[in-house]
Amino acid sequence: MRVTVNDVMTRRVISVGENARHKEIAEALLSHAVSAVPVVDGENRVIGVVSEADLLRGEREASERPGPDRKPDTDTGHVGGRGRGVARELMTVPAITVSMDAPVVIAGRLMADHSVKRLPVVDDHGRLVGVVSRRDLLKAFIRSDEDIEREVRLDVLTRSLWMDTSRVHVEVRNSVVTLSGRMSLRKDTEIAVWMTRKVSGVVDVIDKLVWDRDNTSP
Repeated sequence: MRVTVNDVMTRRVISVGENARHKEIAEALLSHAVSAVPVVDGENRVIGVVSEADLLRGEREASERPGPDRKPDTDTGHVGGRGRGVARELMTVPAITVSMDAPVVIAGRLMADHSVKRLPVVDDHGRLVGVVSRRDLLKAFIRSDEDIEREVRLDVLTRSLWMDTSRVHVEVRNSVVTLSGRMSLRKDTEIAVWMTRKVSGVVDVIDKLVWDRDNTSP
């Protein structure tokens, strides 16, 4: 089973409209204990992100002469416009978002590539449906041994592999899967091990499978 962003994301997400004032944004950040919020338009589409650093920078730039272009923000990973006042003047653009149908590994890669801790989650029309954080991604790897064993047995060995797996045994301890037993072809055992490694929550696979015939290339 492929774990997607939709499976782990937080659905109750705080956002602000593009015309939200500086004070309103600050109150939203403080009251909900978050460091950044998505900025949405009238159709709830994400058009940017505004962070604590954006607000502080807006205060400073309102009283100082504009300096060189600012560096990417550590909360959002983007370079935004200058100014102080409404969200559309303070927000960083473009906002890095992730699809709700994307695998969690894609969300993790986006966070790493852009040095951000969370991503707005959007539907097929770019509308905000949630937010996913690094902590949310960890949910995909916190699974019971019983749950992992069930998925390996049903989804990998029974439904996905077009081969005889009736003699294969599955044991899971501390998220480590041990595959033992016998299969007809050596290549089939390699595919079974490879697919088991792809199961979310599996940290390692111990291959104790044997085969009747070696059909791999020399």
